[in-house]
Amino acid sequence: MVSYTSLLIYGVGGIAVAGMALLVAFQEKLVYVPVLPGLTKSYPITPDSLRLVFEDVWLTSSDGVRLHSWFIKYSPNFTGPTILFFQENAGNIAHRLEMVRIMLQKLHCNVFMLSYRGYGASDGFPSQQGITMDAQAALDHLSQRTDIDTTQIVVFGRSLGGAVGAVVTKNNPDKVAALILENTFTSILDMAGVILPFLKYFIGGSSSTSKNPKFLNFVVRSPWSTIDVIGQIKQPILFLSGLQDEMIPPSHMEMLYAKAAVNNKRCNFVEFPNGMHMDTWLVGGDHYWETVQTFLQENVLENGNVGVTKSSL
Repeated sequence: MVSYTSLLIYGVGGIAVAGMALLVAFQEKLVYVPVLPGLTKSYPITPDSLRLVFEDVWLTSSDGVRLHSWFIKYSPNFTGPTILFFQENAGNIAHRLEMVRIMLQKLHCNVFMLSYRGYGASDGFPSQQGITMDAQAALDHLSQRTDIDTTQIVVFGRSLGGAVGAVVTKNNPDKVAALILENTFTSILDMAGVILPFLKYFIGGSSSTSKNPKFLNFVVRSPWSTIDVIGQIKQPILFLSGLQDEMIPPSHMEMLYAKAAVNNKRCNFVEFPNGMHMDTWLVGGDHYWETVQTFLQENVLENGNVGVTKSSL
């Protein structure tokens, strides 16, 4: 006769297996959230609503997917710098417009906002391979424009956007002048155990963070292993870390910085003690924008060389 303890063990094991099977099957829906609960996929506002100078730009990714984006100019005849902005995993580019409006005011720059495949007005379905191609299409478009200074293209990514930005920056040392990362994770593999603690026994540890990767790593279709990419980037990097980040442990940004700074002496790491995952740019106030402005001035506008620095604001 099977004991009660055995039944309990089998039951718990079955639930765990079923839970992991569901996670494997529906992982894209956990990583990519184009539509926020209670909202529609359409844009709630447009740059025109904020009286910004912009143009709708339609791109075609290398696999044929049609992508929508906004190119927002500081002024009609302004040439540079231009920030290629990659958003977080949830919502669409319209939800970042207020931040971008302030970015234009504070930094005096153009901003190119890409809508990933499956997001906003873009076609297709999101995936790591697909979004990587989308980012390349956006950068290629900017690099071919004649109305900007193409030597002053800066990639700016927050959260998932930081992972996207790191890949496109590493792949294009001749097209990207500098990289800015804000509240970005080491990898989705490591984040799995943060979001669902029981998964840390089965998933986590990229080739850079562990000699013994977990056995379920191979089933993750969008690992976004930023920790494996960051050490290969030669361009200047600014790390903006909100120490109250409730979604991604600030230690992830510490690890990314440490990995990058080994071979890249043009890295700046700045902490914002009150910054949470989505509001570091807001609570950081003038200090936040002055930090970014100084980074651009030293590494893009003047093509200067700075040493590895770390500070807290």
